Amino acid sequence: MKYLITGGAGFVGSHLADALVGRGDSVVVLDNLSTGVSENLAGVSGSPLFKYFSGSILDEALVEELVGSVDHVLHLAAAVGVFNIVDRPLESLTTNVRGTENVLAACKKHGKPVLITSSSEIYGKNSSGPLNEESDRIIGSPLKSRWSYSAAKGLDESLGYFYFSEFGLPVRLVRLFNTVGPRQVGNYGMVVPRFVSAALDGADLVVYGDGKQSRCFAHVADVVAALLLVIDSKDAVGQVFNIGNDREISIMELAQLVIAKTGSSSAIVSKSYDDAYGAGFEDMSRRVPDILKIKRVLGWSPKLGLEEIITDIATHLKSSK
Repeated sequence: MKYLITGGAGFVGSHLADALVGRGDSVVVLDNLSTGVSENLAGVSGSPLFKYFSGSILDEALVEELVGSVDHVLHLAAAVGVFNIVDRPLESLTTNVRGTENVLAACKKHGKPVLITSSSEIYGKNSSGPLNEESDRIIGSPLKSRWSYSAAKGLDESLGYFYFSEFGLPVRLVRLFNTVGPRQVGNYGMVVPRFVSAALDGADLVVYGDGKQSRCFAHVADVVAALLLVIDSKDAVGQVFNIGNDREISIMELAQLVIAKTGSSSAIVSKSYDDAYGAGFEDMSRRVPDILKIKRVLGWSPKLGLEEIITDIATHLKSSK
């Protein structure tokens, strides 16, 4: 099979490219390196099964050309990270909505199956849990940039699903919950690499709010394994799957665990959300995935825990210095 990965130089996309090339598939990557980096593709860049194109999913002609040249499309390109969304909401909305429209239109024209990667952010402020694929979305005012990513990803899912239901396009949908691991950077608000990097440098670990908010973190290796199962399964067409680890931890406990695992002398300091993101920032107190559906349909469950995640990120960061 020959796959197009939009956003393939990004954190998850590059790991997916490694896995596909590793099993003998051909991979074409389209990325404008707005958040991805070319070094992420070092493991496949010399392979005859790999080809890279510099460009944007907003370039309709390029997207159509590349979609027509492959067997299957894996759409991962998006504006990501809370800092990005808050700082550049209009750019983020345009990328996430119009880019997906371009990809889906090209897939329909050429009859290509497509995987759309969505996010746990679509659940918005819904802090009940665990959240399953049918759980309600609760989002704040459309005038708050914090929720523009949730709105865009929700629209992406709707577009993908209705391309499936109205046109019969083979569309698969996944919602990723806090995927972390080597190659991820903390520049855009990703908390685990931010904490690990600070701990290795002996700098303060900055916890936003009171630190009682809880999250779950999945190793990128587990997530890629799940994505491959979704991609390969006919039962996944027209379906949406949560992908994540359901082990819950508070952000304060996470900071303490990072310090313990890295043997750091760093201190933990608190910072208000308003100081970090500006006045009126809203967040959810809890986010836990219900992953029973993907376990039942595809037989997937995460194998790696938070301790392995922290160790792998620390090892990667040390080797990159």
